[in-house]
Amino acid sequence: MVYLKFRVYSLKRCIKVLFLLSLTTLLLGSKLTEYPDKLNVLFIITDDLNCAIGAYGDTLSRTPNIDRLAKEGVLFTNAHVQYPLCGPSRVSIMTGLYPDQTKSKELRLYVRQTIPDVITLGQKFRMENYHSVRVGKIFHSHNPRDIGTSGYDDSFSWDRTFNPYGRDKLDEHKISFLKPTFNGGVLSWLKADGKDEEQTDGIGATQTMDVLDEFATNGENFFLAFGLYRPHVPFVAPKKYYNIHALDDFSVPESSDAYLQTIPKPAAISVRRKKEQIDLNPALAKEIKQAYYATVSFADAQIGRVLNKLKETGLDKNTIVVFTSDHGFHLGEHGHWQKNTLFEPATRVPLIIFDPRIKKNIKAVNEPVELVDLYPTIMEMLDMKAPKFVQGKSLVPYLRGSQEPVRNSALTELLVYTPSGLAQGYSIRTKKYRLNRWKYNGSFEFELYDLKQDPHELNNIAHNQSYLRVLDSLKLVMTSRVLSAQKYPSELGKQIDNVQPWDEPKQNLLRRKKRAYSPMKS
Repeated sequence: MVYLKFRVYSLKRCIKVLFLLSLTTLLLGSKLTEYPDKLNVLFIITDDLNCAIGAYGDTLSRTPNIDRLAKEGVLFTNAHVQYPLCGPSRVSIMTGLYPDQTKSKELRLYVRQTIPDVITLGQKFRMENYHSVRVGKIFHSHNPRDIGTSGYDDSFSWDRTFNPYGRDKLDEHKISFLKPTFNGGVLSWLKADGKDEEQTDGIGATQTMDVLDEFATNGENFFLAFGLYRPHVPFVAPKKYYNIHALDDFSVPESSDAYLQTIPKPAAISVRRKKEQIDLNPALAKEIKQAYYATVSFADAQIGRVLNKLKETGLDKNTIVVFTSDHGFHLGEHGHWQKNTLFEPATRVPLIIFDPRIKKNIKAVNEPVELVDLYPTIMEMLDMKAPKFVQGKSLVPYLRGSQEPVRNSALTELLVYTPSGLAQGYSIRTKKYRLNRWKYNGSFEFELYDLKQDPHELNNIAHNQSYLRVLDSLKLVMTSRVLSAQKYPSELGKQIDNVQPWDEPKQNLLRRKKRAYSPMKS
């Protein structure tokens, strides 16, 4: 009898609890989600964004949303890419490998043309039963030509993909550009009509927000990668973003051709490659710089829309946010515009990591780090094991407040075509110095910069006797770093050398074959 009464009492309690749960669900709506222990990841990457951001000390920038993320997360002030060009850099980020290991140093390569067995970051999440989604540009796609397509994407990385296509594509005939050949390598700009939501990145932000709504409703764990096409040329942004940047606020760095005589020829070629961009009229240069900053502000606004949605859905409580760029961008420094150099404006990028479990008491991290470190960092944050072939180092110690350096230098490489053939360049960036090494005409040539005394890298002290000990020490570091980055991980599987770009015209192939080279070892 007592047992029966207990059963009835228990049943009544269960009914009561179920009723209260049902009532709560009705009151709060369909987005009530019981968040699992596993964290999600929102990965945001911009295209050609340097550190023209308020949180990085740029007083001309208007980036309130990225600045807010920096206050809530951990900001890395000395983050560098492994190759200052879209395609190779993005492959490096998504594989955790160096360009010498991916064999990807071109724009027109699919990742599996050279390393078919690789497990990309997105693919790894799929293997761990996460829903992996791409919105916009993650792997390389020509900008603006490939907007609305998958470009050189990797289908193994995603469960779902979105290829936004906006008004900026339809208005291309209105764009101002420096020379008649219109492509993604020419400085070009447009004060656009219409709303943010009509632009490609505005549509991409809306699609990302819709996906967040879905995940908030269904409770699935996700890796959501949102890739913006801006601020890459053409600098297209609605007029209101131009209006918040006064033209007279901008100035262009002065550059002397005499400096070019003090650096190795490949370095000089890298900043004089685009003839139409040399010695721009000061008024035109200011207009282009204003256009870049306007486009950065537009990109910031789209990032803000996504971050606001993350908070609105409550997913900010269990979602890691990683924000960065594929490489930096020159705005007249060294007389150069755009990328493809081994100088600070091209190699240095913003990097912010937000972890909802971490209370904001960590100062900015000033130690050198690399974007190849993101793969193992994200894996450790989620208590997952990165594939054994991954070469980056986890940055989690910094997120836990450690002051001990994870690495002492950041490595970047670059190939430069010269009249004498291909020059292989490597750069290491420490907290205080940058050493660039060029293999050219069968020998090594160097650049050394003391960034405390010479932050703009205009005084090559490689031949200064006062820095001989520093130079010799950094040469040893360089040799060690390059040898390590060239070593092929046996766990990676097949590696295919001498792969030709997928869609390169035959005449370009013939020209490149004439300049064929052997892999350059240390």
